Amino acid sequence: MLPRVTKLSILALSALATLGSFSQGFYLPGVAPKEYQDIDAVDLNVNALTPSSESELKSIIAYDYYDPRFNFCKPPKENGEPKAQAESLGSILFGDRIFASPVKMHMRMPLECEKLCDADVTAEQAKFINARIHENYVVNWLVDGLPVGHVRTGKDPNSKIYSIGFPLGVTDGKETKLNNHYAIEVDYHHNELKDTLRVVGIVVKPYSIAAPAEKDVLCGAEKTIETMAGVTLSETGTTHVTYTYSVKWIPSATAWATRWDKYLMVGEPRIHWFSLVNSIIIVLFLTGMVAMILLRALHKDISRYNQQEAQEDIQEDFGWKLVHGDVFRAPAYPMLLSIIVGNGTQMFLMASVTIVFAALGFLSPSNRGSLGTVMIVFYMFFGIIAGFVSARLYKMFGGEAWKRNVVGTAFLFPGIIFAAFVGLNFFLIGANSSGAVPFGTMLGLVALWFLVSTPLSLMGSYMGFQRPKIENPVRANQIPRQIPEQVFYLRPLPVMLMGGILPFGAIFIELYFILNSIWFHKIYYVFGFLFLVFGILILMCAEVTILMCYFQLCAEDYHWWWRAFFTSGASALYIFGYSIMYYFSTLQIKSFTSMVLYFGWTAIMSMMFFVLSGAIGFFSTFMFVRKIYGSIKID
Repeated sequence: MLPRVTKLSILALSALATLGSFSQGFYLPGVAPKEYQDIDAVDLNVNALTPSSESELKSIIAYDYYDPRFNFCKPPKENGEPKAQAESLGSILFGDRIFASPVKMHMRMPLECEKLCDADVTAEQAKFINARIHENYVVNWLVDGLPVGHVRTGKDPNSKIYSIGFPLGVTDGKETKLNNHYAIEVDYHHNELKDTLRVVGIVVKPYSIAAPAEKDVLCGAEKTIETMAGVTLSETGTTHVTYTYSVKWIPSATAWATRWDKYLMVGEPRIHWFSLVNSIIIVLFLTGMVAMILLRALHKDISRYNQQEAQEDIQEDFGWKLVHGDVFRAPAYPMLLSIIVGNGTQMFLMASVTIVFAALGFLSPSNRGSLGTVMIVFYMFFGIIAGFVSARLYKMFGGEAWKRNVVGTAFLFPGIIFAAFVGLNFFLIGANSSGAVPFGTMLGLVALWFLVSTPLSLMGSYMGFQRPKIENPVRANQIPRQIPEQVFYLRPLPVMLMGGILPFGAIFIELYFILNSIWFHKIYYVFGFLFLVFGILILMCAEVTILMCYFQLCAEDYHWWWRAFFTSGASALYIFGYSIMYYFSTLQIKSFTSMVLYFGWTAIMSMMFFVLSGAIGFFSTFMFVRKIYGSIKID
């Protein structure tokens, strides 16, 4: 039977790979193209400035483009402030702050050294700007929903890499220069069917020019822009800065539907494939071990136990059958276990559905913040599942304080996450960061929690308590059986550490790319790989927990309820440990606020992963234990 199980596993993985490749072709752009004619106005919007570097990260705090400390040029004001653009909930939570800009562009109308404004930068502003340049901050603009990028040289001198945003300034360690001239190059595609023009790419080449001459080529510089004197901001006095820009229109063969390809190029795809193959090998190995236990050892155990029952002579039980009268005894703290398993189920369903939608292309990066918005919406709606699962488990454990269970499911875990979120938000407010969630958005989140998630959770709890109690195949004895002394490697902590490392080993390479995407503000769009890795993670958590549970029961230890949850949930400890290693090896964050934000958000993500993976291990083991004890004859 083992070859058959392995063959089925390979077929299942092949089907997943086929689906992943299919999802790459099934790309939904999310928005309709905007058609332009000659001389039509092309809007350029500005977004928050973010730290970015291809080798190191020195800060994780974003700043509003119109923060007074930057003293950038502003467009004509409406109600005293630049016009804000409408944003989704996910876009706001991820730090987008999009406003109109003073840059004026018209389709296929080139401009040379057009003046934006004059600005007098004070000494305090100069200190702030120079510090941001040293921290590798980039300016983020948007044109027709497309982020402005800059082209840089990759590791190979002949390769060109497209990076989002363009540097605020340049520094060589001795001299720091502010980029005050923006050479904008817009790629456009001619749609012959409609005889219209579409924006398909935009690049900015920033330069630092001490005294630009308006309307002249190269801003009147006798030398090339790259070698002329730049703008150095004085930190002891006021510096006069003239901001200018030029616009160049370049025809392109790139179709509108593929204009995001340059942003979504998968860096080093061989690493993703290596990660996937490595994970598949581990899964096949574990599947083989589980198959050997289920189809050989366990099958022999069940046959031997049932044969003994058919014999007239009384024989003493041995192995995992010894604890049949205690294996379904209610665990310690049944209320807490049922609540976190319910919330873990909610997190698991939210992650599963979101990844499927993203793998099929429904969450396009052209629709900013769609990923975050969908995650929040699904989490709120799956509150009904959390309430249902928690109520069913608590009733099975024989709990009677159903009101506390209902309230705990709706408020305990979400309350911890929300409290941590609010606490970190105060650090962002203290740093005057644009990433701080506005009060109105915070009220919106609270309204979603209390008016959507909580009622659905209450409804799920009501449905769960109305259902008949789950009957286990074996009744628990009145007197608990004494558990013998356990060998070291079957004690709770070693089992957790051994069980958590295998699921982590399946995802740690993909975790590196996810962390890069989060902290370096890159677009993560290899959801085909993520879909496959998530499926492998589910198998890992289930198989490891079942193996550990079987060994535990054979050692006559029937306290498996919490052990099953913590065995697979322990992979979150490795994720947090890996994040610490990532912090010291990849990042160079020195400010206290950035450090608190990094470890705070990492702890929140690890906690979410803990309840998600713990729920997988719990239900896998629960079904396994019910199956094996339902297969033997008990007096």
